[in-house]
Amino acid sequence: MRAALAAWLVLLSLLGGTGAEDTCGDPPAAPSRSVPAPQLSPEERLSPHMPEPLRCDACHAIAFQIEEQLSKAEGKVGKKALKESDYIEVLERSCSQDWESYGVLELDGEKRLSGPGLPRQQPLSVLVSGGPWPGRLSKLCHGYVGERGEAQIYGAHRRGPAALRQLLCHGDKGPCAGRKERPDPRKELQNEL
Repeated sequence: MRAALAAWLVLLSLLGGTGAEDTCGDPPAAPSRSVPAPQLSPEERLSPHMPEPLRCDACHAIAFQIEEQLSKAEGKVGKKALKESDYIEVLERSCSQDWESYGVLELDGEKRLSGPGLPRQQPLSVLVSGGPWPGRLSKLCHGYVGERGEAQIYGAHRRGPAALRQLLCHGDKGPCAGRKERPDPRKELQNEL
């Protein structure tokens, strides 16, 4: 019996395997896709400032984060209006966060900022995060707060997310001036459910 088993194993090795591949067939190959990382210009890689084509996306990300932080703070006090010292602290914390969840990707040849509060991008894309993006977002956020003022930003927040985006992003001098306002990301998510 051992001699027959040994002969069978030798025969199988000479024939190139166990034969299981021949009987079952090879599994179908998964389709391969190649998605290149976005090619960043020297300005996009090295400048301390947010590149002009990405400023509207950046403003929407900042408005989203401010809205989230202020709503969370109001939730802790029973949805009542915050005291001036409290909302100033929340705005400072909003702008000083790490912003690491944001980055740039390329969609149909156009570079877009991506992260929480921004419309979902295509599922198969390469996001370049870290590097200069967090610092740029923080700097822009502090600039908006300094330019508009904490009281005005908090007042817009109390009127709703659209009012805050309008104040920061879509006014005459806003980075999205002349562009159609994006829908509220929370409403988009509700529609998906």
